[in-house]
Amino acid sequence: MPTDRLTDRPTDRATGRPTGGLAVIELRQYTLRPGRRDELIDLFDREFVETQEETGMTVLGQFRDLDDPDRFVWLRGFPDMAARRHALTAFYDGPVWAEHGARANVTMLDSDDVLLLRPLAPGSGPAVRPADRPRPGAPAPDRFVSATVWSFPPGQHEGAVLLRDGLLPALRATGPAPLAVLATEPAPNTFPRLPVRTGENAVVVLGSYPDEHAHRRHLAALRTDPRARKILPAIEQAAATRPHTLRLTPTPRSLLT
Repeated sequence: MPTDRLTDRPTDRATGRPTGGLAVIELRQYTLRPGRRDELIDLFDREFVETQEETGMTVLGQFRDLDDPDRFVWLRGFPDMAARRHALTAFYDGPVWAEHGARANVTMLDSDDVLLLRPLAPGSGPAVRPADRPRPGAPAPDRFVSATVWSFPPGQHEGAVLLRDGLLPALRATGPAPLAVLATEPAPNTFPRLPVRTGENAVVVLGSYPDEHAHRRHLAALRTDPRARKILPAIEQAAATRPHTLRLTPTPRSLLT
């Protein structure tokens, strides 16, 4: 069976994409109208979680952006690109979106900042169980989640390999293991009603901490780790821009915390 160049996972002969689990993940960042974020979160957590999952997708995480009071960040996953097309068609042509979609859309200024991703390496996808999701009305988890986005020139694989083979072991050795490590899914967007960013070559590292101080301590420990001190300059040299970290707090019904 063929394998993917970056992930070493078995691939589908027809598509070349990794098989099994959640092989396709969307990282979605919405810019909202001022003061409307809590309104959207309440609507989302009440109406758009189980109803999306009934179509075959998994709602992975919903977050407030600590650096922008009008930014809502969330992730959802799919078994593969064909399942993504089927699930999105079923949901956005279905009765729940017909009833509540206009109320969601009126809170938004932009919903097109979307990275289409896949697990970077075996076991690097998000490990969640929808059965563990808190019920509506639960308090928000007291956690801090970071999402660091590394961007590399199109077609360049060196940076992602350095992250996979060098930085990730150093992260695990100096603090909590990442929640997930994801890389750009290069397949064409087969549901064009929802645009995604094109021409991207990104790696996203998601981490979870009791609070932001714990995150800072992990970064400080990483900077003193011999392996990280050796590999970070090479990754930064391979990158197209400096990495950008989203500082997030989970909403009450987020699985990723």
